[in-house]
Amino acid sequence: MTAFSAEGYVYLDWAATAPLCEEAARAMAPFLVPGRVNVALGANANSLHSPGRAAFAALEDARRSLARDLHAARASEIVLTSGATEADNAAVLGLARAAVDARRQAGRAVAVPHVVTTAVEHEAVLEPVRVLERAGYRVTRLAPDARGFVQAGALADAVDGDTVLVSVQMANSEVGSIQPVADLAQIAHEAGALFHTDATQALGKMPVDLAALGVDAASFSAHKVGGPKGVGALYLRARTPFSAQLLGGGQEDARRSGTQNVCGAAGFAAACHAACASGEEESARQRALRDRLYAELSRRPGVAATVDVRPGSDEFLPNIVHVLVEGLESQTLVLRFDALGFGVSGGSACSSRDLGPSHVLQALGVPGDRAHGALRVSMGRLTTERDVVAFAEAMDTVLNWK
Repeated sequence: MTAFSAEGYVYLDWAATAPLCEEAARAMAPFLVPGRVNVALGANANSLHSPGRAAFAALEDARRSLARDLHAARASEIVLTSGATEADNAAVLGLARAAVDARRQAGRAVAVPHVVTTAVEHEAVLEPVRVLERAGYRVTRLAPDARGFVQAGALADAVDGDTVLVSVQMANSEVGSIQPVADLAQIAHEAGALFHTDATQALGKMPVDLAALGVDAASFSAHKVGGPKGVGALYLRARTPFSAQLLGGGQEDARRSGTQNVCGAAGFAAACHAACASGEEESARQRALRDRLYAELSRRPGVAATVDVRPGSDEFLPNIVHVLVEGLESQTLVLRFDALGFGVSGGSACSSRDLGPSHVLQALGVPGDRAHGALRVSMGRLTTERDVVAFAEAMDTVLNWK
């Protein structure tokens, strides 16, 4: 086992996962006490006895809290999952298949149903889209512009009468570009299609108002906002056609079978509330750190911003800095910074062991040789200006490694 000491280590990989926050730890603590004293909170939330009812009450408290912070119309629109990957899979497969069935029942069946997504989505969306494609669905993958944005006009040109689902992320996990989700959802609805957004990276870094966005479905993960790993949520707007993908005991109103993680849900709700409560002020603080780091790194020879993020811009997430380093590969950069006491990544942690260039950077038109030198620095509520300055100074050592 490799020894690791957190003392003096500067963690700058918050987009991969946020450390468990104090609010989540406190909310989860009562569930983690072993023995009979915890039998109520530790019970199965689907059992009819009093311990089960107590667990169910705690689960529903968490669901209501999440619904309030996400501005869902009702708590029942929040389906608890094992994370955003499950939520994305359930949304893409469950919405597309249900939409096709709904059209058939209404006598409006289409021979070849059509799904639209983008080339910069997380693999948790792209993979189930490939499943649909292999099943005979027609798929359009919209290309973003060089800064990572999907244009509304491109979606308007892509949808047609056979389009059953559009899935576009709210914010990109690598370069941080924020998509015009409300506008895109309106275009999808005007074409008669359902709209899903992967809002995993957006939550806690920008306002997420599901009612205002007008989406039919949205995916979230607790660990991105300081909650525990292994729990997430799928927002399903009331009366949205949906075909459950996990079948069994019929939990979550038959939309997601499996015994619920009550402890995790409590931690998720607490972390989400804390992130949303400090959202505007914390986003402004991190945006200043982002701009400072971009300015510092751009002064280093051979280091260039991957996309043009103007100071103060709210078109990009406030906590992500993405640069390309000439002459060095991502893995080398990550390991050198780690040796100096800084935790960063070469891109999405879900594919960090893939030695090929990021599909996001390829979609942005970044040449392969430059994409191999990608470096993502992502900040969180514990990141300080001192951390940012120290990282920029460490870049000098990394570039002149001996």
